[in-house]
Amino acid sequence: MECEATPLAGVVVLKPKIFGDERGFFLETWNERVLADLGIKAKFVQDNHSRSRQGILRGMHYQTEHTQGKLVRVSAGEVFDVVVDVRADSATLGQWFGITLTASGQEQLWIPPGFAHGFYVLSDSADFQYKCTDYYHPESEVSLAWDDPSVAIDWPLVNGAAPDLSSKDMAGKAFADIPLIRA
Repeated sequence: MECEATPLAGVVVLKPKIFGDERGFFLETWNERVLADLGIKAKFVQDNHSRSRQGILRGMHYQTEHTQGKLVRVSAGEVFDVVVDVRADSATLGQWFGITLTASGQEQLWIPPGFAHGFYVLSDSADFQYKCTDYYHPESEVSLAWDDPSVAIDWPLVNGAAPDLSSKDMAGKAFADIPLIRA
């Protein structure tokens, strides 16, 4: 597995080896030993799978308690995946990183605890899968506004149309108003 650093400490892009022939393909999406050798020593406790249509934006979410590390990937379609650093003591606090994840490329993103996370569906639909290092804890979930001007995420909105949001995401808070993750 190839591992590429990003501008945000701890967040890395993983590119698995894909073995293909006329029958299809095979790849390893997770191997504890391989990831540990890359410095990712995570114990996963929950797997999630969502399907969304084009124009759906899910995020930007994180938990202040039971903080989650996530290993994310797209198994069908294409999304623009984004993380925002919400670690109080981080040199990159408030900065974001985005990457297009595709089923054809099989890229994965490792997101350690301390980041708000979200994605926007670029293809007609997308299946998004992720492993979590802690259980969902709705009592401590925070939604950062997807369009907060102080964070200034450059979303590649299809035809410039506003994204389709859940009521929770419509009520996302400004970066200045969210609780930060403290070590």
